[in-house]
Amino acid sequence: MNEIELGLDTFGDVTRGVDGQLLSDAETIRNVIAQAVLADEVGLSFFGVGEHHRHEFAISSPEIVLAAAASVTKQIHLGTAVTVLSSDDPVRVYEKFATLDAVSNGRAEVILGRGSFIESFPLFGYDLRDYEVLFEEKLDLFSQLITEKPVTWQGTTRASLENADVYPKTESGLKAWVGVGGSPESVVRTARYGYGLMLAIIGGPSHRFRPFVDLYHRSLDSFGRETLPVGIHSPGHIAETDQQAWDEAYDGFEALNNTIGRERGWPPYNRLRFQHDVGPEGAIYAGSPETVARKIADTVRTLGAQRFDMKFSTGTLSHEHMMRSIELYGTKVAPLVRDMLA
Repeated sequence: MNEIELGLDTFGDVTRGVDGQLLSDAETIRNVIAQAVLADEVGLSFFGVGEHHRHEFAISSPEIVLAAAASVTKQIHLGTAVTVLSSDDPVRVYEKFATLDAVSNGRAEVILGRGSFIESFPLFGYDLRDYEVLFEEKLDLFSQLITEKPVTWQGTTRASLENADVYPKTESGLKAWVGVGGSPESVVRTARYGYGLMLAIIGGPSHRFRPFVDLYHRSLDSFGRETLPVGIHSPGHIAETDQQAWDEAYDGFEALNNTIGRERGWPPYNRLRFQHDVGPEGAIYAGSPETVARKIADTVRTLGAQRFDMKFSTGTLSHEHMMRSIELYGTKVAPLVRDMLA
């Protein structure tokens, strides 16, 4: 198979310092830029920054963070995980990422999505009753904008465009994906508009997503589109041993899952659930380099994916532990995965 791309994602989770106190949002953001630098230095392919508008996450303007990272990195591609297109304007999204592409010398990518949180809708004056139509229309418009030709478009969610040309133009086009949680309709829509498919696998065994990959490829064929890449986004953490990785990661997973779980009516998160999630049938890629590499290789092989992005920040997991995890991911896990897939 083609060589796999290995990347990293972060939501800019607000972490605890060595004194046990939560860091400021500002320090968290500066740490994310340092994490991007290390990811570049150890040879990883992609660094993705999520967009959120709530207190657990420091990053609400990922394009600015990515532009800062572009100025201090050399090779790694930089993008979002995800851009919440439903509550943004497609023209502005295109303009910001075309600008990021320029300052990064062609390393920008955008992963579009509806997001798993809804805070941006009331914040920017959107009605959740328009959840579906907002994303459908804005994705349609964005698919025309990235052709970088004049656009004529009409819809119900923003002003119409008549032969509108948008700047700046990129030098080689903008790579774009759609983040999908696993609904067949979203997979077909991604293929219809001609985006790469980024599967957010955050629960359950990866093999249950194989039907969505097959549906994506069938849909691309039916729409007369060329083959496009499939990527995977899943949480994880790496340390020297399995037990060390699990012990370091658990408190962050517990804190974040219980915060979100209370909002969504989930049962309390506990060690038993965590140990299942880090096992072969779970969606957390945590353990020693050998354990994580084997699980990534199995997932990539099963789904025929071209990229795997590990969400390396979860809850209050410390910056120091994240930096060690990134180092091991690039220097130990990546070579092992490539050997396993050769």
